Amino acid sequence: MDAAGDIGKKVMWRPDHKKRTNILDFKQKVNTKYCLDLETYADLYKWSTDNYPQFWEEVWKFTDIIHSKSYDQVVDENKRIDEVPEWFHGSRLNYAENMLRCDDDRVAIYAAREGVKEVRKLTFRQVRENVAKYAAAMRKIGIEKGDRVVGYIPNCPEALEAMLAAASIGAIWSSTSPDFGVSGVLDRFTQIKPKLIFSVNAVRYNGKRHNHMEKIQQVVKGLPELEKVVIIPFAVENGETLDISGIANGCTLGDFLDLGLEDGEVPDLQFEQLPFNHPLFIMYSSGTTGAPKCMIHSAGGTLIQHLKEHVILGNLSQSDIILYYTTTGWMMWNWLVTAMAAGAAIVTYDGSPFIPTPNVLWDLIDEIGITIFGTSAKWIAVLEDREIYPARTHKLTSLHSILSTGSPLKPQSYEYVYKEVKKDLLLGSITGGTDIVSCFAGANWDVPVYKGEIQARNLGMAIESWDENGKLVYNKSGELVCLKPFPSMPTSFWNDPDGAKYKKAYFDKYEGVWAHGDFVTINAHTGGILMLGRSDGTLNPSGVRFGSAEIYNIVETFKEILDSVCVSQRSQDNSEERVILFLKMAPGIRFSEELVKRLRAVIRQQLSARHVPTIILPIEDIPYTQNGKKVEVAIRKVLAGQDVTYRGAYANPGSLDLYKDIPELQGY
Repeated sequence: MDAAGDIGKKVMWRPDHKKRTNILDFKQKVNTKYCLDLETYADLYKWSTDNYPQFWEEVWKFTDIIHSKSYDQVVDENKRIDEVPEWFHGSRLNYAENMLRCDDDRVAIYAAREGVKEVRKLTFRQVRENVAKYAAAMRKIGIEKGDRVVGYIPNCPEALEAMLAAASIGAIWSSTSPDFGVSGVLDRFTQIKPKLIFSVNAVRYNGKRHNHMEKIQQVVKGLPELEKVVIIPFAVENGETLDISGIANGCTLGDFLDLGLEDGEVPDLQFEQLPFNHPLFIMYSSGTTGAPKCMIHSAGGTLIQHLKEHVILGNLSQSDIILYYTTTGWMMWNWLVTAMAAGAAIVTYDGSPFIPTPNVLWDLIDEIGITIFGTSAKWIAVLEDREIYPARTHKLTSLHSILSTGSPLKPQSYEYVYKEVKKDLLLGSITGGTDIVSCFAGANWDVPVYKGEIQARNLGMAIESWDENGKLVYNKSGELVCLKPFPSMPTSFWNDPDGAKYKKAYFDKYEGVWAHGDFVTINAHTGGILMLGRSDGTLNPSGVRFGSAEIYNIVETFKEILDSVCVSQRSQDNSEERVILFLKMAPGIRFSEELVKRLRAVIRQQLSARHVPTIILPIEDIPYTQNGKKVEVAIRKVLAGQDVTYRGAYANPGSLDLYKDIPELQGY
């Protein structure tokens, strides 16, 4: 078992400040222009938040954002974050134009998927030509600025090209992945009333082919505003013909693209010049306990924030190849693809990360020469449990960064990566979310990696940890808050004309301050951040607040335990709260009182007596979202006897029923 005492103390990696990096170049430019002497990352971070209009202006210039008209004001400093100020007023640009700035024969997309050995390659020039075809066809059927174009679609080049075509026109893109059920898709898309949808005939996952036609037919029936349904032949068997006769307004991708031809030629690609705050994406809250909220993200805000994270903090360049294992239903897809705006190549992967072997993604890294690999904390933990040791089986010569998100990266995972994957790389745990389509804190080429910690708060993100009274705290748990505006805030929520849903989502807890819903500790010594779980899942027995991640970091070091979930249960008179820990046992292992006794002893030793759960029980399954996030709040609702009717976002919705009417938890 892994000791918790060296979290935030043990250095796993240090930057080489003799090497030139983008963040050092950026700091030098700031020092020169503003006659400053910023030395450390902490100095630069403080300047970026104290002088955020100047900071974001320098990011605009450093990342060379393509625009047809410049701004007359970066942002109104007199407006608070809860007033959602406008950014780069007066400017005109197009997200797709920035994404397609390269027009050469370098590879832009490496497309890999389960069941297909050959990696498909598309150059920047080919992608641009394909986007022109999509855009011309969209214009032909009447897609205009502000219309919604959606994808119920795998992570593939066609998804990216359709999105860029929509963005070139000024239409708004929204997507979800084929693993979402019909109800989950309709919970989202019925709210925004799309005119055009892209989908596929079938997908392959976990060694099986899954026909998608019945699901897309049901989705189309639930979206009466659709004017065209485009089916992409994706997982087509030998000799199979694509039958779309049962889909209203349906056509194949080939027939759709032919619509845009004029005398057999594709018209030139036009980029509508739009305000910085023009809508680009509609994204959704998890929808695990209610209807998903529809967040509108701007073209300029998404672009400049992603370029800051990729180029300045992540040191991304045109020589990089980046793979993030994601689906189109997770914000990491939106984040991944923006790397093209820096001239880097991206890898799209669709399928299981364990088929045909658990080494499939490591194989791709060696085959393609991937330099940046992103995944979920859960996947890294599973690899360790399965005793997969890539350092012994793969070269991984090109790989210089591994990124992790989705849930807190456990301290023992740091040890695993540096011992069993590769010693000389940056392991960057990152945190943010769909709400900001980006990160509050994350990977950083200017500061060390400490075991168990996210490296640093990101430039321009004025985040702090506050206690329940709104006081700043270090080295103890608190609520993650943001004090100052930033460009990738949602401009608004869909169907929220008075902003009431928006205000309730972020600004109800502290007046005029963004409360993100994460429970964190900021290390005053290292500047690093320890993620403790969602604050709506914060545990508070006997007035002691702590995050569920503190328990998971210990529990899941036990080889007998495959997974766990820790939630609170309120007494019937609402006067007390107790902590319940559910254990999903590893295959072949039985739950026992001896294990419970050992577990209690370790939690007491490494945390405190007050952290020890009141009740520890076995459970057959633990609910997760489609994006791999553990769902604690819904379990709490079930324990309280409440119904959870919105289940479309769950990967395993039936698991919630396991928590109903548990005898040991009755009568509290």
